[in-house]
Amino acid sequence: MSANAGQQAAAVTVQRINDYFNSFRAMSGNFVQVDPDGTRREGEFYILKPGRVLFEYAAPSPIELVADGRSVAVRDKRLKTQDITPLSATPLRFLLAENFDLARNANVTGVYQDDIFATVVIEEKQPMVGTYRLMIMFDAKTMQLKQWTVTDPQGYDTTVAVSNLNTSERPDPMLFVINRD
Repeated sequence: MSANAGQQAAAVTVQRINDYFNSFRAMSGNFVQVDPDGTRREGEFYILKPGRVLFEYAAPSPIELVADGRSVAVRDKRLKTQDITPLSATPLRFLLAENFDLARNANVTGVYQDDIFATVVIEEKQPMVGTYRLMIMFDAKTMQLKQWTVTDPQGYDTTVAVSNLNTSERPDPMLFVINRD
């Protein structure tokens, strides 16, 4: 395949992913997360664009992650603690954007497609933190979201695989509230 044909194929893949991501405002489903140490956790997630997500981890995990459009809070329900980070400083913001446009995203470093997956790689340098890498994988035929892997600046991978996706029901906006008291 010539470089030009490869670029055209990548452009078609990017357009199909954009069309898929922009076809829904809300999504819910199940997830399985594998942390850098191999710990496997699962639960349910809810997305409401722009910028809102809730990951409810199943017991025994006391963790809950919520984004309210401005910030991301990771809560430990057992310890009653939470860490809040600006959404703009996390790779999640790419998945939660109102208008998902990979063609205009200067952070896209690669687009790959085989018979099983279409994959997009996004890299971002954060001042004084380092480079985050986000690899998003889609079903090659339907372009349905399958999983993503975040590589932190230290090189540790966290992978989240999603299933049983529902884009027809709108989650309750009250799910995405961060209590700042």
